[in-house]
Amino acid sequence: MSPRAAWRLESLGFTSVFDYAPGKLDWVSAGLPVEGTAAGIPNLGAVARRDVQTCRLNDQLSDVKARLASDPTAPCPVVNDHRIVLGLVRSDAIKANGAKTAEEVMISGPVTFRPNVALEEVDRYLTDHKIGYAVVTTPEGELIGLASADQVHRLDAESLANRASN
Repeated sequence: MSPRAAWRLESLGFTSVFDYAPGKLDWVSAGLPVEGTAAGIPNLGAVARRDVQTCRLNDQLSDVKARLASDPTAPCPVVNDHRIVLGLVRSDAIKANGAKTAEEVMISGPVTFRPNVALEEVDRYLTDHKIGYAVVTTPEGELIGLASADQVHRLDAESLANRASN
């Protein structure tokens, strides 16, 4: 909200008014709640799994593999102490390189998406680039979660079918 709008709300008697300096796009990109017409468009934030396993630069891949046993096809985001995404270890690298560290096999600076990106756009990107997962982060690069290409595609198709029937 702009400072002018915040002052106007205060003049109307509102007491808990804040000026969010980074702006609306930053608010939406951080996955915070929104209202209005854009709120009805399915976005990546609604799909991203937030309970994903992560790894650190020095983690042995044998340890990472054990951590990912419940979902062996999932990649492992490599994060620092602030959960900033530094890289991504793909599942095929984990299987093939057991004695190495995450840093040795990770993809540095992987493509990331903000939670406000429409599923249709993410679906198209993942399909065109043959990527199995979308890494979802805040604008600062902090990990929010992962979304599988299959789930993105399925929910995008459902959304398109619902819009066509209305």
